This record gives sequence, C-alpha cells and structure tokens, in this order.
Amino acid sequence: STCACVEYYGKALESLIKQVKIMSIHGKMKHKRNRIFTEFRKLPGGILVCTDVMARGIDIPEVHWVLQYDPPSSASAFVHRCGRTARIGNVGSALVFLLPMEESYINFLSINQKCPMQEMKPQTNVLDLLPKLKSMALADRAVFEKGMKAFVSYIQAYAKHECNLIFRIKDLDFASLARGFALLKMPKMPELRGKCFPDFTPVTVNTDSISFKDKNREKQRQKKLEEQR
Repeated sequence: STCACVEYYGKALESLIKQVKIMSIHGKMKHKRNRIFTEFRKLPGGILVCTDVMARGIDIPEVHWVLQYDPPSSASAFVHRCGRTARIGNVGSALVFLLPMEESYINFLSINQKCPMQEMKPQTNVLDLLPKLKSMALADRAVFEKGMKAFVSYIQAYAKHECNLIFRIKDLDFASLARGFALLKMPKMPELRGKCFPDFTPVTVNTDSISFKDKNREKQRQKKLEEQR
C-alpha cells in the first residue's frame, strides 16, 4: 500500500529468499522505475514488490501469481491488480490477504466488481522468519528504520482506506501488526498515543546503539548525535 512497505519488504525478501531475483518498484523512484521495469520484464523468473504504480497500464508476460498483501483502497484497483496475470489467454492466479474482520470485503467486491472469489486454506508448516528479520534490524540500522517507517505508513494508509466501514483502524491489533513487521519497539505516532501493548515485547537493546552497516551513513549519524549532545 505504501512506498515504505515496498522498501522494507523488498529488502527483507532479498535476504530471506535465495536464488530468486527480487526487485522493488514504487512511485517515488521516478528515474529508476523504467530501468527496473524493463529489467524485470526480461527475467526468466523473479518477484517484483510494488505499489499500485504497477496495477494498470503495464504488460509483463507470464505473471503466474499476483499477491495482494494489502487490500487496495479502491475496488476497481483490485481488478486491475488481478489483471496483471492470466493475460492474453494465459492462466494465472491472484490472492488477497484478509484478516477475519475484513472478510465482508469479499461480498463488497462481488457486488461492486462482479468478481467471484474463493477461500484459500492457510498453508501449514510455515517457517517463522520473524526472528531472522529482527536479527537483520539489530545488525543494520537501515533495516530497523525501514521497518519502523513501513509500519507507520501501513497504519496511515489503512486509516485512509476507501472502505472504512470494513477496514476500521480502531479494530486493528497493533501488537500483532508490530510483531508481523518484526519491529524491535513500537514507534511514536498519534494513532498509538495513550495505548498499552501487553502482547508486544520490545527488545532490551537500546535501539539508539544500532549502527548503519553503511560506514558513511553511520559516520553522518554519529556526527549528528555529537551535535545534539
């Protein structure tokens, strides 16, 4: 749903999935966008993590799966996203992830877009990759900051969803969401002010001590910290 989520999950997938080309694309890239799109089209296989910038007006041959991690803010965008697969007589699949409290979105789509859907049973024996993501965040401030920005942007996008009768921010389980983003601590933001999260355990490490792997970025950060002191 957001550029920050693409940045974070693109980085995460690069580390978690080996021997598969992972590429990321979103609206803020501007000049790089065309190069990434052209490069992805030429690949024999791979994964493209993207915002709705790729939902329409583009043609990528032989897309087997469109995975919609975030339900789109408009019903028409849902169909456009699905339309990236099974083009010109080919076969393909599209999947949207919904929380139990969001399931009335299925009826909404069937009425609004005449789009029949069927439930896919949850996968069994799924690997828990969150500890590895947490380790990545502890080892590199860039990953830690990307995760925090992604979480904040996700909540802000959820609050602005077109179907706010279905996607109600007051019903979101912020603790579970933070665990799903492998956060090391809860960020400070208006939507979380005054709330307690007994189901979320922050790391005991002082996150200010996490440094950037990029030595130049870390040098700049230390310089700023020195100035603040």
